[in-house]
Amino acid sequence: MQRSAPRPSRSRTRTRLRMLACAAVPVMIVAAGCSSDSDSDPDSDSGKDKPAASASKEATKVAPAKFTSLPADPCKAIAAKTTADLVPKAKDKSGSAGKSSDITTRGSCSWNGLDDNGVKGSQYRWLDISFMRYDSEEGIGSGQDRAAEYYKKEVTKARATEGAKGTKATPAAGVGTEATAITYSLSKTGETFGYATVVARSENVVITLTYNGAGYAGAKSPAASDLVKGATKATKEAVAAVPAAAR
Repeated sequence: MQRSAPRPSRSRTRTRLRMLACAAVPVMIVAAGCSSDSDSDPDSDSGKDKPAASASKEATKVAPAKFTSLPADPCKAIAAKTTADLVPKAKDKSGSAGKSSDITTRGSCSWNGLDDNGVKGSQYRWLDISFMRYDSEEGIGSGQDRAAEYYKKEVTKARATEGAKGTKATPAAGVGTEATAITYSLSKTGETFGYATVVARSENVVITLTYNGAGYAGAKSPAASDLVKGATKATKEAVAAVPAAAR
């Protein structure tokens, strides 16, 4: 009968297992060390992404606003001679300034008066002007872009005046960065008033000027062309007053 090979003793088996385990440990340590070196490599892909992220932040910066203030007294933004021509018998020749919580951001002024010529009739005139300035803000937009949006809204608002008839809108050349003149007629107090509104944008500032009038007691109401001419002249002066205020 053939004998089977003698089995190794338990003590010898345990010794071999211990030797194999010890031999495997250094391999695992080396592998772990390689992984750690790769993660800390300054030239790794994660490190290369940082300059791109920085460039992205630079690209999101908005352009600074052109103007940082408005005329301190909006009533003086239009020459006294001009307001006297447009509103001959103004109740307050110096104008009536509107209230503002921040005169560097917004301001307004108005004039009105009745030129009474007795039996020859009377002429009523109203003139008002408003300034709105926008700053540049990250996450919102540049002052110029924000003003451009407000400019569009003001033009749309003027064109949609309730009860207006014969509304016309035309570009007002040579007034600020961009400008639109809107004319229409409006009936009130039993008379027909002629209106001319000029909305102009000068960089980050929007100026809205309204000039209207009517004839009483048989007097003729002013022609639309005369109203536009006067309103455009006054708006040009107001636009010029904005950079002058920053000097």
